[in-house]
Amino acid sequence: MKQLFIAFICCLFVNQASAQLQPQVLPNAVFYKKDGKTFSTVQIPTTKKAFIMFFDATCDHCQQVARQLSKQSGRLANSNIYLVSMDEFRSIDYFMTNFAKPLMTMKNVTVLQDKHSIFIPTFKPDKYPSMYLYNTSKRLLKFSSNDKEVPKFLELMN
Repeated sequence: MKQLFIAFICCLFVNQASAQLQPQVLPNAVFYKKDGKTFSTVQIPTTKKAFIMFFDATCDHCQQVARQLSKQSGRLANSNIYLVSMDEFRSIDYFMTNFAKPLMTMKNVTVLQDKHSIFIPTFKPDKYPSMYLYNTSKRLLKFSSNDKEVPKFLELMN
């Protein structure tokens, strides 16, 4: 009986761990731009790497990542940047203005709203911020929810 119980617990941990695995290929998902137009991940070009950050406007760690990216905005030219939030655009705008202002004018940065809360079940983030870097074949190069790993992402983006 004890062995059966231990086997059951192990299966639970294995299932939980596998449920948290990030998709290895960029999933198809539809988000919204500020003007209300849809933006699908299918539209992400394969000419550059794609960096996706899932954030919450009130998250301190998200704000820190946005500051770091803003300070290193010159190093972002070789990648397309997608900032995705479930917040209302009023909050997203506040976040961008106060923590990511240099990114607002960059042509390779797209700010998106997840109106229908599909990011979490599709991309499987484990917390805010969740950062994903995909190569030009839309395969996952790096995932992290640790704001201290921004330098590693920047290295891979160049």
